[in-house]
Amino acid sequence: MADTLKLYPSKPDKVYFYGTCLVDLFYPEAGMAGIRLLEREGIEVIFPQDQTCCGQPAWTSGYHDEARAVARRQLDLFPEDYPIVVPSGSCGGMMRQHYPQLFRDTPELEAAREVAGRVWELTDFLLNVCHIQLQDLGEPVTVAMHTSCSARRELGLGGTGPALLSQLDKVTVVEQARAEECCGFGGTFAVRHPEISGAMVSEKVATLTDTGAREFVTTDCGCLMNIDGYAEKQGAPLKGQHILSFLWQRTSGEDGGPA
Repeated sequence: MADTLKLYPSKPDKVYFYGTCLVDLFYPEAGMAGIRLLEREGIEVIFPQDQTCCGQPAWTSGYHDEARAVARRQLDLFPEDYPIVVPSGSCGGMMRQHYPQLFRDTPELEAAREVAGRVWELTDFLLNVCHIQLQDLGEPVTVAMHTSCSARRELGLGGTGPALLSQLDKVTVVEQARAEECCGFGGTFAVRHPEISGAMVSEKVATLTDTGAREFVTTDCGCLMNIDGYAEKQGAPLKGQHILSFLWQRTSGEDGGPA
């Protein structure tokens, strides 16, 4: 679970929404679901139009100068003292944990620290700042849950997704074997080490399929793209969805879900 000793702030009136590249390019419905969930909690959502990549692909590949050039453009996007919510443990981890390292010994260090201190992964924010209460309007369903390595290890948020799903009284969540193991995506890792990545996602799809669930939800679009893509290619009876899309679908009464 998220650190229960952490002092969480009260729910704010406004937040900045940092959408991430994968939401923008592949899963805009997950971003819209996150915005709608926040707005339903009475929060005004501000979406800076000039946002781009957080810089993580370059950072994790060792190109720190290039990562700074990309990340530097993000530092000026959030001038007011509002929380910055991110629908991804991966990008949230980069901004919260690594921006101070990235800008060490630079004139932007204080700005990077200030931005990092306001970054929240969205499931953590909904659960522990908004204290969201979910009413399940969907039909009974069984799902498996996959939490990204970044959310689990960098941000300590292995329990926020399951905690939100536990509020849905017609959703049965089944535990996969070796739930803490990586799906093999890892951003550019999947490109630089395709054989290793392929073996890892093959095992992840097998453990998720072995639960008997035909649907899975995850907190990160990278994991979703990797697992869902491999399952589709192999013809596995498994379909994924970002947890934000799933929560909005279940609690809004709107049709939707895995296509």
